[in-house]
Amino acid sequence: MTILDIAREMGVAPSTVSNALSGKRYVDPALVERVKATAERLGYRPNPVARRLRSGRASAIGLFSAMPFAVAGGASRLGFMMDIAATAAEETMRSGLSLTLVPPMEASPPVEDLLIDGALLIEPARDDPFAELLDARGLPVVRIGRQPGRESAPHVDLRSAETAAKLLAHLEARGARRIALMTGQGRRASHEETEAEYARFCALRGMEPLAFRLTETNGVQGGHDATLKLLAERPDVDAILAPVDVFAAGACQAAKEIGRRVPEDLLIATRYDGPRSLASDPPLTAVNLSLPVVAQEAVRMLTAMIEGHETPRVVPSPEARLVIRASTGG
Repeated sequence: MTILDIAREMGVAPSTVSNALSGKRYVDPALVERVKATAERLGYRPNPVARRLRSGRASAIGLFSAMPFAVAGGASRLGFMMDIAATAAEETMRSGLSLTLVPPMEASPPVEDLLIDGALLIEPARDDPFAELLDARGLPVVRIGRQPGRESAPHVDLRSAETAAKLLAHLEARGARRIALMTGQGRRASHEETEAEYARFCALRGMEPLAFRLTETNGVQGGHDATLKLLAERPDVDAILAPVDVFAAGACQAAKEIGRRVPEDLLIATRYDGPRSLASDPPLTAVNLSLPVVAQEAVRMLTAMIEGHETPRVVPSPEARLVIRASTGG
């Protein structure tokens, strides 16, 4: 059953049937309803391959994670990216699109010829190679998290400064007076905004800043080793804010190894409330980033861009909600 059969049955032009079913050109609403009713009665189903050939589109978008494998792999494969992917898949299907996942891999995946109409890019760094590649292809791209140096690029703002302020205030309320900060060397907005908020926090209180940038590819081991070194040199540190969850998990391991009780002797908090936060010993205080809502907004922005519609350049995420767990006495 084809559009020609419907047109023949109704005695109208095939282009009329096509426009009525696609909605791309105006057709009298009453006629649209008649076409749809006839298509349903005759058992017509659109051919997705033919539709792609006619439109020149892939009818798919890609979801890319810019985080390194050591951070976003392992337990986090079921965390940050999948929190976004689950909702993004539902939202894209409602728009007649499919979702292609490009997960964190130890070797860069071959994506130059990936058949997609646009992309979602999770937390790109300042000189992110995925961002450069996608922009060079001229594809519509929505960043999930602001990209430093590309502030005008369409993105969902994850409000990392507000999240950092919430976590620092919580640590202070729990009695912390010497808070250390561990971020990653990758120049992502979440790191840069957290560092700026931490500097402001310390300056207002006359607190000596103890901020460290760790190599993200070292994962949990990097957080472990940095914590051992920090506590050996500065035993007065009573709290660690490590926005990267692998660093926070490593900090918990190091504290346990040297007999520093968490949370009695050392408070530890991280940013993302995901599987690794729950699996840590003890479980980590973190924040709920409302990633399903973030994904929904990002897909809506991207589909509007693909269709050539006007869309805001920046959409704020919902306010992060603190989730207090045993690592800070929850």
